[in-house]
Amino acid sequence: MAKENQTLPAFLLLGFSDLRALKGPLFWVVLLVYLVALLGNSVIILLTQTSPALHSPMYFFLCHLSVVELLYTTDIVPRILVDLASPHPRTISFQGCAAQMYVFIVLGISECCLLTAMAYDRYAAICRPLHYPSLMNWRACVAMVGTSWLIGIITATTQSSLIFTLPFPSHPIIPHFLCDILPVLRLASAGKHRSEISVMTATVVFIMIPFSLIVTSYARILGTILATVSIQSRRKIFSTCSSHLLVVFLFFGTVSITYSQPQAGSSITTDRILSLFYTVITPMLNPIIYTLRNKEVTGALQHMIKMPVSSP
Repeated sequence: MAKENQTLPAFLLLGFSDLRALKGPLFWVVLLVYLVALLGNSVIILLTQTSPALHSPMYFFLCHLSVVELLYTTDIVPRILVDLASPHPRTISFQGCAAQMYVFIVLGISECCLLTAMAYDRYAAICRPLHYPSLMNWRACVAMVGTSWLIGIITATTQSSLIFTLPFPSHPIIPHFLCDILPVLRLASAGKHRSEISVMTATVVFIMIPFSLIVTSYARILGTILATVSIQSRRKIFSTCSSHLLVVFLFFGTVSITYSQPQAGSSITTDRILSLFYTVITPMLNPIIYTLRNKEVTGALQHMIKMPVSSP
């Protein structure tokens, strides 16, 4: 950094300060959604750990996805609630902003990789059932999860180092409710083109490529479904894939729109709405989708609820 930037600036997060009339209702909505997300993902983690019926690769990945969602929302939502409860915009320290972005990137990239692993698991189970035990053995599943976290950590370290070594104004203002990559990068006064290229590269590699792999997996699954004569078998295959597909489109749809749009065409309001959706709403919807549309998860949940009643 330049000499004048040795004193690290604090970032002013504007959040929803322009929506004063809506801050009160929005606080309670975000709080309710956050509590539902915490409860739902915690239940998924508990079920996958305690129910023998859910000790399979698909639910192993689902457990780690719920862990990511729990950490994801906890990294973002408490700060949103504090800002909504405050009458004025609040600042976040340089180190706090860097830490929030780092965790945000780690979890976001890890989720992309986990969703891709889940798609491959469905492909192996449906299209290559005879080889499924060898393709998705315990060691392979652990390796996939570990690789997902490792890729997230490497990407976050690279991106955060590039962005937070850029020179910033003495009083930077972020028109957002979190230290997201693009809003922070746009504040840099010089040398940001290198980081912009890095961000776009990461977008292609860790958003577009995983999404392409997921689409490819499901294209092959669709071919298997169409080749299946039995209507009952088709329905069973579709029911095991529909939940994951819905989660994929919810997550990748909002993230790709946010990070692929050009700066000139972006809108502060649109950025906030999209970010609110994939940082707050999606983590709440995921456990609901998997619970309502999955008989095994629903059965394990009913068994867990009934256990205390039936025990002596």
